[in-house]
Parts: sequence; structure tokens; C-alpha cells
Amino acid sequence: MSHTILLVQPGNRPETRTYSDYDSVNECMEGVCRIYEEHLKRINPNTPTITYDISQLFDFLDQLADISCLVYQKSTNTYAPYNKEWIKEKIYVLLKKAAAILYKNM
Repeated sequence: MSHTILLVQPGNRPETRTYSDYDSVNECMEGVCRIYEEHLKRINPNTPTITYDISQLFDFLDQLADISCLVYQKSTNTYAPYNKEWIKEKIYVLLKKAAAILYKNM
């Protein structure tokens, strides 16, 4: 469990910057997915069920002006920065594991 800070800038203006923090990298990646799901709900307010695939999520991430993570490194007592591509890789692994668990329980 490594404390993780998510930095998001959806638009080009600096005032669109936000941050949120999580107890682990996986919780942060789930948070990124929730940001996308909330975006989908805003643009599709009359759709009762929101579905998407990973390529749509990655396209959304690519459209953001910036997104990155700072992950706490206990060994050095510092935060290491990670970019958008790292976030995509972590989300892919997280969703792949979730899909395997879902498939196994069917």
C-alpha cells in the first residue's frame, strides 16, 4: 500500500487542475475509472446503464491536458512521479485482473 496522489488537468487552463489522494495505486486507478464514468454520466444523463471499453477510457485520458500520479516511496521517503502511459498500464492490469475474477466466478 503506497499513498498515491492523482493530479488531473482536464483543460488547458491551469484553474482546471485538481488532485485527489488514495491509499494505494490500485485505489487510484479505480478513481481514474470513476472519473471517466462520472464524465459519461454527465454527457449521457438519460442513459440508465453506462458501459465502455478500455480503448474508450484510454481515448478519454489522451484528451486530458494532463494526468499523472505521485506514488510514495517508503525507502526514500519521497514521492515518485508517473505519467499518463504508466497510468494506462496500471489500469490495464487492474481491469484484466477484475475480468479474470469475473470470468472465473461465472
